Amino acid sequence: MTLIRRILLRLLTMAITLFGVAVIVFFVIRVVPGNPIAMMLPPGAGEEDIARLKALYGLDKTIPEQFVIWLSGVLHGDFGTSITTRQPVLGLVLSRLPATLELSVVALVIAVAIGGTLALTGTRWRGTRTEGAIDVTNGMALSVPDFLWGLVLILLFGVLWPVFHISGRVSPALDLPFVTNFYLFESVLRLRFDIWADLVAHMFMPALALAIPLAAIIAQLLKQSLKETMHLDYVTLSRTKGYGENHVITREALPNAVLPTLTLIGVQFTFLIGGTVIIERLFSYEGLGNMAIDAVINRDLPLIQGIVILFALIFSVVNLVVDLTYAALNPRLRHG
Repeated sequence: MTLIRRILLRLLTMAITLFGVAVIVFFVIRVVPGNPIAMMLPPGAGEEDIARLKALYGLDKTIPEQFVIWLSGVLHGDFGTSITTRQPVLGLVLSRLPATLELSVVALVIAVAIGGTLALTGTRWRGTRTEGAIDVTNGMALSVPDFLWGLVLILLFGVLWPVFHISGRVSPALDLPFVTNFYLFESVLRLRFDIWADLVAHMFMPALALAIPLAAIIAQLLKQSLKETMHLDYVTLSRTKGYGENHVITREALPNAVLPTLTLIGVQFTFLIGGTVIIERLFSYEGLGNMAIDAVINRDLPLIQGIVILFALIFSVVNLVVDLTYAALNPRLRHG
């Protein structure tokens, strides 16, 4: 019953959060200078043309009236029509979402692999120069933002040593026999490893740029948790039984030290998705973040609203899953 109450409370919090985000984004983007209708019309357009387009997109009403109409449509699954593409917003957003999710998941896997390896290595060789080198590496990774890492990777692996693609999601010459827009996962299911390799070649640099700062955070927290766990009684008992240091770290200390890191990974994953906006633009990656920048430039109000609401929904769902996972792994929270 405690877990059910927790879920219901979080769902209520999610609903309130999404409504607050909807209110803020709707009103803020309408008070920002710039007229989307003026951007759509040719220079010689008359007042009748302007009035007709305003009526078409509901911009002839007051802002509170526009919000009520838009929110009513959202509750029925209608997020409006994009001003620039004249297509339904929901379809546009969902068509780009898989690319961003795949990029974020690949970046998360890379970050966990690098961060976990550095943490285990630093714990195994604690008190030596190896640990000091790892700490310096983590500091450098944290001090440089992901878009600068992206520029460095483009220079290294796109210009000086061109082994990866520097723009796009997939080569235009390839025939894509996919049903969904989850190209990376569907290419594996269809055993089209040629397409998979091309997708990875396009995705590797933006994913690595996103992963480097997160890997440093994971390495720092996990290494600190491991070092604290290594002084506990059950770890000392394991050593007295004759187990080697590698066994003690991976089999005894790691399962108990990893819980705070798992929580951190879940929380940081939401920031990772948000960070794709700049990275996707830098690499011309056809994801939701790149679409968001185009929507802001073109003052496409319905599209901006749809993208922000979807990002807020993803953040809320991920945080809910993290909380429930932490509660499931921690008996004190599960029963208390």
